[in-house]
Amino acid sequence: MKPEERTIPIHKPRIIEMLFFFSCGIIMSIPITLFVRSLVDPLLTNFTQITATLLSYALFAPFIEEFSKIFPLYYRHGETQRSILNLAIMVGLGFAIVELLQYVFLLGVPVIFRLAGLFFHSSSTAIAAYGIATKRPAPFYLLAVALHFSYNFLALINPFPFTAAYLIVGIAVSLAYTFYGRTKEKVMQYS
Repeated sequence: MKPEERTIPIHKPRIIEMLFFFSCGIIMSIPITLFVRSLVDPLLTNFTQITATLLSYALFAPFIEEFSKIFPLYYRHGETQRSILNLAIMVGLGFAIVELLQYVFLLGVPVIFRLAGLFFHSSSTAIAAYGIATKRPAPFYLLAVALHFSYNFLALINPFPFTAAYLIVGIAVSLAYTFYGRTKEKVMQYS
């Protein structure tokens, strides 16, 4: 068989692989986020506390977190478009659970205020993964970043626990659902 005639069999992840990608959200995406944030946050020492917080959480965090969540999804071969989004949802969920635990146990934030993050991180990772699945990673990564920026910014500037930021969660979930519906059970082609 000639190299250009080789085929990659369709691969549908089993439950053990889904759990692996869930754990990737924990053991890969969280450490990458923490490492990059440890490099970026010291650059903000010359800013006022309010400005540094806005820059760190509203601007830098979305770029860092969205990248760290889709990182485990690159270089998957034989996946269908739909399976990439399924794996993305698992990575995002793993990331979101650890983030929820950090906020609740380290910062004392009530669980109810962090539940939206479970839906948001799973959805924003699926949105970025849709870009990978359709060979247009940059615009969908930037869409996920823009949603994440909007969510974080609105959560930071509004003193009320349930804010307009939840509208952003709804938009993210709606977009992820729409993009999921557009995926096919066909093997992604790499060229």
